[in-house]
Amino acid sequence: MALTDIDKNLLKRCLAEEPGAWKDFVDRFIGLFTHVIHHTADARSIRVTDNDVEDLLSEVFLVLLANDYRVLRNFRGNSSLATYLTVVSRRVVVKKMVERRMAEALGHVSTKSKLESISEETRHQQTLEAQEEIQNMIKQLPPADAQIVEQYHLQGKSYQQISSDLKIPENSIGPTLSRARNRMRENKSKTRTL
Repeated sequence: MALTDIDKNLLKRCLAEEPGAWKDFVDRFIGLFTHVIHHTADARSIRVTDNDVEDLLSEVFLVLLANDYRVLRNFRGNSSLATYLTVVSRRVVVKKMVERRMAEALGHVSTKSKLESISEETRHQQTLEAQEEIQNMIKQLPPADAQIVEQYHLQGKSYQQISSDLKIPENSIGPTLSRARNRMRENKSKTRTL
């Protein structure tokens, strides 16, 4: 997906440091960053509290603001701004979670940290419920998209493995997953309103 005019304008306003631009940027993308934090924590079997989420959001915003918006200035528009920010925020979140785990392992932080591991049983139950929900939503996708979603989310395959298995370009997988997630969210919303 290409850069939208709304995002292009918002990015331009932020880089020009126009009044209210940063607030608009935060309002537009805070939900995305929060989703990335929860998804990353779930994927790593880490429980995050509201305070953890706030701390991780702060870390993401610090990276975006650092060096006169360097990360935003480096955006070349080869994807949607949301896709770019997802990658950036995920890297920040993973780095912070790894640092926290390392600190715990070295005894620098109490093992009863805010980021505590979910019990095996709870994690297993959540995984089964998530897989069942994903399988139901996959049935509503076009077959090609369904294959990619299934291999990525249910089989845990990397983009490279999926590309090799399905004989498709690796750089097409991310956008396909993003489109599929949007469709599944829309279908889920429609189902809830019925």
